[in-house]
Parts: sequence; structure tokens; C-alpha cells
Amino acid sequence: MNDALSESLGSRRIAFLVFDGVKMLDFVGPAEVFVESNQQPAVDYEVVILSPGGADVSTSIGTTVSTRPVAGSGQFDTVIISGSEFDPIRLVTAELVEAATDLAARTRRMASVCTGAFVLAAAGLLDGRAATTHWKFTSDLQRLYPALTVDPDAIFVRDGHLYSSAGVAAGIDLALALVEEDHGPEVARAAAQGLLVYMQRGGGQSQFSSSLLGPIPRTGAVRRVADHIRDNPRLPHTVAELARFAALSTRQLTRLFQSELGSSPAEFVASTRFELARDALHTGYTVGEASRRAGYSSCEVMRRAFVARIGTSPRSYQQRFASQSTMSQNERFSTHTVVPRS
Repeated sequence: MNDALSESLGSRRIAFLVFDGVKMLDFVGPAEVFVESNQQPAVDYEVVILSPGGADVSTSIGTTVSTRPVAGSGQFDTVIISGSEFDPIRLVTAELVEAATDLAARTRRMASVCTGAFVLAAAGLLDGRAATTHWKFTSDLQRLYPALTVDPDAIFVRDGHLYSSAGVAAGIDLALALVEEDHGPEVARAAAQGLLVYMQRGGGQSQFSSSLLGPIPRTGAVRRVADHIRDNPRLPHTVAELARFAALSTRQLTRLFQSELGSSPAEFVASTRFELARDALHTGYTVGEASRRAGYSSCEVMRRAFVARIGTSPRSYQQRFASQSTMSQNERFSTHTVVPRS
């Protein structure tokens, strides 16, 4: 279905294909993005929940959701296939694949959240394309469907009119990107602000937030200090001050950090500031704003940290990231160079 036909439909019809055991946030989160966007002028999304046969489905949290059948559901601007915690082999049923194939013929763009990518792949829609899914299942997706190229760390990927995202909350990032594609950044930003979510993590960012990377503190003292550093990056955070905060000697604190986190307290502070600054640049803050938010004493100190860690300045890093995110409306959602297709 081409863009002209989509525009002729008036409101943009957004379909979510669900099934028994569907992860609720996989479709409710993205659906709320489209509904929230309707509060802006000239935006008119109609959200439709489909299942292969139209029966009520039971979600991951045990609630029941009413659906419409795929057959006779009409044409759509966008169809999004949700995922679940099921083993992908159990998830991909003949009726889901048949439904996806049917819907693909009457929509402008197809997308998946989490393991919904396995349904797209089983239908042959991802052959020769790039895609992603939840990090737990990326190796399975590549192994079962070698005709596609899996990006194991991307939040979302676009290849032509096919979109795929990582699990759960990444569906919200993808939906915001689709809204921005349809109506521009201000509408997407307003939706993000209304939902109190970030606007927006780019597709090329890692599926893991910085606080989820690396070893997990085992003791309460180290956990409190680590949280204190992340929550208050603008404080000086000398080893002596951190030791006083933890009611430990500097030697005890250093020994615990080395044992549990594999770094000294000073190294942890430096890594945390770098990660916070990098995330701020991804989000769209200026270099100066990112420097202040991350707790650097000056932009020059942050510049030296970036050069030492990744070999480039914060400004160059942000420009490179932005060029990957906004290279063009047809290619901006790819995490790497993918030739746009019809």
C-alpha cells in the first residue's frame, strides 16, 4: 500500500496483531503513543487490536483483551506485530504467519516489537533485510532465519517499509519514531512529554541503559555509593568523601569497589560521568548542557574524557550519531546503512 493510498484513508489506521500470551506492554505502550499523539492538531490515528480469529486474548498479566478478526479488517497505514515471553518456536504459529502475510498486502508499513520479529521472519518478510529483537532472542532469530541480518543491540531498525524493535519499552521508542516520521518531531516530542518518556532514544543506541551495564554491586554499601554517584554526578565525589558517605575507610571502599565492580571508586565516577554525558548527547542536549548534567567541571574536561575513551570529541560524536539518526526521512531509523526499499 503506497503513501497516496494511506493519505486517502483520512485517519491513519494502526493495527496491533496480538495473540494469547502476548506481552501487554508490547502493544499497550506503542498504542498509547499513537493515542497521545491524537491530542495534537491534524493528527488522527485510529488504533485497532487484531487477532487471527477475532477472539478475546489473554495477555501476559492475565487480563483479557477484546480483538477484531484479521479477515475483513480493511486497509491499514501501519501493522505492528507484538511479542511475548514464549519460546519463539512456540510463538510462531501457522495462523499468526498467515495473518501477518495477509496484513502485509494491505498496509503501508509493517513493524514488530520483541519476538514479533519471528513472525515477520517466518512469513518471509524480512528475507534479505536487517532486523532486531529482544537481546535474549537475537541469536535464535539469526540462527532460525539466516536470510536476514540481525542487529543484536539496536533498540529499533528500519529497512525499507519493515521496522523491528527490541523488547517491551523499545516499542514505545519505535512508535515515537513512527509518529515523528508521519507528523514531525514536535508532535512526537509532545507525545513523549505527555507520556513522561524520553524523546527519544535513537535506534542505534544500546538496548541496555548505562546503569544496567557492568557488574552488579553485591553489598549494600557499594550499591548505595554507586547509586549516590549516579544520582548526584555534579558532586566532587573524591574517594575520601565517598568513603565518609559509606561510613567506611578509603581502603575498605577501594577494596570493595575493586572486588565487586572491577574498578576503583574514581574510575567508576569517571565511567558514570562519561555514560551520562553520552546519553545526554543522544537525547539532544548540547555539549555544554551534557557536560553540566554529567558533572564535568568544564566542556574541556569532558572533551578530554571523550577523546581518551572513544578517540573523538563530544561534538564530533554527537554529529556522527545525529547523521546516523537523521540522514534522511527514508533511512533515519537504520542502525547502520541499509538501502531503503519500497
